[in-house]
Amino acid sequence: MASSTSFPASGSRSKKPLGKMAGWLRQALSKKPKEMPASQESHSSDVPPRCSQDHPPPPGLSSEESPALPLAHEGASSSSGRWSRDYDVCVCHSEEDLETAQELVAYLEGSSASLRCFLQLRDSSPGSAIVSELCRALDSSHCRVLLMTPGFLRDPWCRYQMLQALSQAPGAEGRIIPLLVGLARSAYPPELRFMYFVDGRGPDQGFHQVKEAILRYLQTLS
Repeated sequence: MASSTSFPASGSRSKKPLGKMAGWLRQALSKKPKEMPASQESHSSDVPPRCSQDHPPPPGLSSEESPALPLAHEGASSSSGRWSRDYDVCVCHSEEDLETAQELVAYLEGSSASLRCFLQLRDSSPGSAIVSELCRALDSSHCRVLLMTPGFLRDPWCRYQMLQALSQAPGAEGRIIPLLVGLARSAYPPELRFMYFVDGRGPDQGFHQVKEAILRYLQTLS
């Protein structure tokens, strides 16, 4: 017995879903993509990405302002002129003339110029070699006062220091200042005949003239 129920044809069963799909595709294609906000576009294109904390900028390329270089020390000028040496004058004397040498040093250091004097027995380093200390005294002083006495001429160390001073500054006028005390002019060493000496027979034993000679030389250094 045949059934009264009718079934639609196979072709009509797929037409409706296909139409819906085609309409959905047309709507999707017709939609415009969303535009990126202007602020995001400018940020991404114009501003470079920041360096991460794990990768700091190399030295010298920091964006922060470099600190100013420190100013030169006020005492930097001490490397030249009078302050380039430890002493203004070295007093060369024999051991038997120590008292006269001490009087001269006291006069020079007590003057208004406050001259810095090297006195061998006072300023030499204990335990050091005599030759080393004699050379250090000359090297660290601007001027050299030779306390010329009969004892000076008899002392081989005084003669060595005199020759050493002459070899270091043969043509430096004013650096070597001979002071004759109790010594006849005829006994004046021939090595010093080319320079004037200070006569120590005056009331102040020539100390004032020695001081003025030292100050004149120091003025040439400034």
